[in-house]
Amino acid sequence: MGSVPNKRGRRPKKYSQAARLHDLIRILESRYGATVDELVEECGVTRRTIYRDLQAIVDAGYPLVTDRQPDGCVLYSFVSGFSKMPPITFSLEELMTLYLCRGQLEFLQGTPFQDDLEAIFTRIHSNLPPRSVAHLERIAEASSPRFHGFKDYSRQHQLLQNLRQALLRQQQCLIYYRPPKRRPAPYLIDPYTLLFFKNGLYIGGYAHKRTALRLFAVERIEGVELQDERFEVPDDYRVEMLTGSAFGLIAEGELQQLEVLFDKEVAHLVRERIWHPEQQIEDRKDGSLILRFCASGDKEILAWLYSFIPYVRVLSPESWGEKFTAGLRQGLDFQIK
Repeated sequence: MGSVPNKRGRRPKKYSQAARLHDLIRILESRYGATVDELVEECGVTRRTIYRDLQAIVDAGYPLVTDRQPDGCVLYSFVSGFSKMPPITFSLEELMTLYLCRGQLEFLQGTPFQDDLEAIFTRIHSNLPPRSVAHLERIAEASSPRFHGFKDYSRQHQLLQNLRQALLRQQQCLIYYRPPKRRPAPYLIDPYTLLFFKNGLYIGGYAHKRTALRLFAVERIEGVELQDERFEVPDDYRVEMLTGSAFGLIAEGELQQLEVLFDKEVAHLVRERIWHPEQQIEDRKDGSLILRFCASGDKEILAWLYSFIPYVRVLSPESWGEKFTAGLRQGLDFQIK
């Protein structure tokens, strides 16, 4: 039932689906792609069987994509540069690191990424003695702070699945995005990157409407429609091109050279972290310190400064000192009301 005579008179191949899938994968990996008719010719089976085998390849995790040619034929191929990876093994130290990282991703609950994590650790568990699993979970137990706020993506499970497919297969997608205090608007985008920032997810890529790189907060995306059109990520693309000179994620406002004084009460907390890759710290005799860096992102910088009240003062530029003071007064007025 599954085989047909070969156009060149060769006898049809009689082999298992597993062997046939191996041949299909080899053919697709060795070429730019192949049509269904070409695969029928190569494998000596029916079109129905080829379609079934192609679906089996997709179900097995291979990033198979389609590209309609000018003559109407559909070309099947793998994402550029893809090759099936061999089995991966981990040392105990590497497994500990994986468990540690998993504890920091609790905000992914309800998303397809959490499903993937659970599948990964289920496979790890199946290859380890129960005592080893318990030991790793105990020594690497970690979780994000409970009361610092997190975003709930559980209602966007299908939406995130579509975005994940667009990222993996380099497919354009039409998103319906709702900016703050505005109505949703359609954006045709080429998604390049999935960013994690402060327990939140962001899609970064090329927005055709803006003809520029843009970031989109996932919780503000109300719909995703995958497009047939595929794209190539520019060779010179870097994630830094999305964030620019931003202190955090959004590069709003002008680039400023800031000089901030921190009292001795919090100086040790500031000194223990790197807040900016080009920061400069000046220690003072009274135990305080001055931090200098150049960045943009007014709201994110101000929110960070306010977290150190009352042990912080903006020295320069003067305009930023005024912004800082105005924000404090506005907060006091709101509190009094």
